[in-house]
Amino acid sequence: MDVKVKFLGGSGSVTGSKYLVDLGEFEFLVDCGLFQGPRDLRERNWDKFPMPVEALEAIILTHGHLDHVGYLPKIVKQGFKGPIYCTEATAELAKILLLDSGKLQEEEAEFAKKKGYSRHEDPQPLYTVEDAEAVFPLLVPQSFEKTFSISKNVQVTYYHAGHILGAAIAKVVIQGDSQSKKLIFSGDLGRYHDPVLYPPTSIPKADVLWIESTYGDRKAPQIRPEAELGSAINDTFDRGGLVIIPSFAIGRTQLVLYHLYQLMEKKKIPKVPIFLDSPMAIDATKLYLDFHTDHRLTAMLEENEHPFKHPQLHYLQKQQQSMTLNEYRGNAIIISASGMATGGRVLHHLFHHLPSEKNGVILVGYQAEGTRGRRLLDGEPEIRIYGQEVPVKAKIYQIEGLSAHADQDELMEWAEGFCEVPKMTFIVHGEKESAEVLSQKLTNELGWHTLIPQYLESVVLFEGI
Repeated sequence: MDVKVKFLGGSGSVTGSKYLVDLGEFEFLVDCGLFQGPRDLRERNWDKFPMPVEALEAIILTHGHLDHVGYLPKIVKQGFKGPIYCTEATAELAKILLLDSGKLQEEEAEFAKKKGYSRHEDPQPLYTVEDAEAVFPLLVPQSFEKTFSISKNVQVTYYHAGHILGAAIAKVVIQGDSQSKKLIFSGDLGRYHDPVLYPPTSIPKADVLWIESTYGDRKAPQIRPEAELGSAINDTFDRGGLVIIPSFAIGRTQLVLYHLYQLMEKKKIPKVPIFLDSPMAIDATKLYLDFHTDHRLTAMLEENEHPFKHPQLHYLQKQQQSMTLNEYRGNAIIISASGMATGGRVLHHLFHHLPSEKNGVILVGYQAEGTRGRRLLDGEPEIRIYGQEVPVKAKIYQIEGLSAHADQDELMEWAEGFCEVPKMTFIVHGEKESAEVLSQKLTNELGWHTLIPQYLESVVLFEGI
């Protein structure tokens, strides 16, 4: 049996992860991500899939972010009908994210049609909410550390990766005619000292390894994010203002809620109302209660009060509840999506509260070029919201150290956990510089044979096993 892999995404970029493993009579995909970011990458989502999807037997997912699951509605729409394996929490997170993605795709197509800026006379969404729902019956949830078969000669086991709830490292064992081979897919690795999620599991052996390199060229700042968060909140409250935290709905919001609860319990900040104003973030937070053995907070969640349930925390599901905060005055904390202030309910909070110098906006994640969050960070005196220029009088803070991605030191720590040098290591899911830096470091310090694959490149892994 010959084994080949084709890199359909997650190579040369941090998006669109898709790795096609070909055993000859059985082909399966590891991850099925949407391309995001620059236009040239997004346009790949519209390209014809490089093989008949009917020939694809199965899909293995590592975790629920769109750059790993967001292409599923498109591939199902094209005719894929096989099983989609994932952890139990990933199955539920994927449903939340795919429904939201389908809704956004529909809205963007409608807006393009209305404004006439599309190159197409009748612009269509990449997929719809209905297309997203068609994925759900194909999801086959699996437990951590329990081996399952996807064919007569391929077995898979999931291990904790950290990063977000349900995120997994996938071990794929291929049984050939004369020997077996072990493929390890890191997925996205989390932090070793995350207070909410388990650290990435150490894996002792791999014949072939795929390791992500998102932060392969950088180290996380050695700061105490909880203390920084408390300082920014108290600074704002001393001015008699309220705090707005634009936050990513999955992962980052729950980490912020944990730190806020700890700060209040330690009496480092006053006990004030916390309004979680994001339906997606609320749904994701509830999953931490459903899958309480998948993270470190199990013991805390057995108490009457915990980071996701206490008297100060208020969940705002309805739009009308959200609108009542427009006139809110006094000390309070509003957490709302999106994390870079590109859309969502956080915009009307910023619209109403940015003009007051009493208030504070705390940015808790990376702010990409061109986003409102980046413009706030860069100190622009006005930002455009709802077609109006809104004066930025509120004080802007940035809290670092809350990333969900392993940094260079942590990627190396995970790599050092292998007892034997993998025969081949692919550096994936990273921009050119970060992939090259990590590749060189693994080669120089650990003596590994590394490759940085290109988009659509094919590699023979084994011959005649």
